[in-house]
Amino acid sequence: MRFNICTLFLILLITSCVKQPQFDKEKETKEILKLHNLQRDYHFNKDSISFANQLSKNFISVNKGVVSQPKKSETISRYNGYFSSVEFIKWDDVTEPIIRFSEDGTLAYTIVDKIVKVARKNETGETIEGETHFVWTAIYKKYGNEWKIDCVTSTEKVNN
Repeated sequence: MRFNICTLFLILLITSCVKQPQFDKEKETKEILKLHNLQRDYHFNKDSISFANQLSKNFISVNKGVVSQPKKSETISRYNGYFSSVEFIKWDDVTEPIIRFSEDGTLAYTIVDKIVKVARKNETGETIEGETHFVWTAIYKKYGNEWKIDCVTSTEKVNN
């Protein structure tokens, strides 16, 4: 019996010392950047469904002092309304997004600094252009082999 317990202890000790596999940070960074860049395409192509598909079922939004957990249908409806009311002129990063990962590679976040310029018609039918400087943090979680956005906290830069 002593031999079996010692053997078992030795096996547990050896397996606990084996380094756990690391995630491929370069590959995952490319995947997060790909998703980030697709968001631009979804805006210019007015694709609210694909945009909403990037969000997890647990998605939380923090925007303009309000915390919400919109349903996917609400997100699609909101972006359908927004996309149909504007023409995008610019949706460009001011700087390359900052991307960081948890040690186990199951969570990531991006810090985004972006200028958004749109044109819209006013009440008299005139085209008016507007530009906003947005900064946000998006938290991504890996569900199986797929990254989804779990939370976005967004701010607008106010020019004085």
